[in-house]
Amino acid sequence: MAEARRTHLGVLSLQALVSLAFSASIGLMFLILACALPEYNNWWPFFVLIFYILAPIPSLMARRMSEDSGGSNPCKELAYFLTAGLVVSAFGLPIVLARSPSSAPVIQWGACALVLAGNVVTFLTIWGFFVMADSDDVEYSMW
Repeated sequence: MAEARRTHLGVLSLQALVSLAFSASIGLMFLILACALPEYNNWWPFFVLIFYILAPIPSLMARRMSEDSGGSNPCKELAYFLTAGLVVSAFGLPIVLARSPSSAPVIQWGACALVLAGNVVTFLTIWGFFVMADSDDVEYSMW
């Protein structure tokens, strides 16, 4: 019975992992379209990738360093604050690039909208990974 349950959980984990990989590819597709479409043809929005890489790092470090006690944990709170700052910066960068004070904006508003859509999908994917890893028997603290 325990072996069947473990196999079932393994299949569910694999399905969740495949769906997360698919949604991450959709988010990156939006980002690449914002850069590579002929009417935009500008690769400045691609700097958002830095925020995609940096955003989960504070949470991963806090989960590895802190103990899971019942109350408020300052290490986790600081990690949530830093993660929120990185996520807000990822949404702010394309808006700032589209509203640049020069005679012509750095990126067009259509590219900005595609980057913002990619941000929503990608950050929901990252959040989904943390939810999946917390609810399953998957041990990601070794990363």
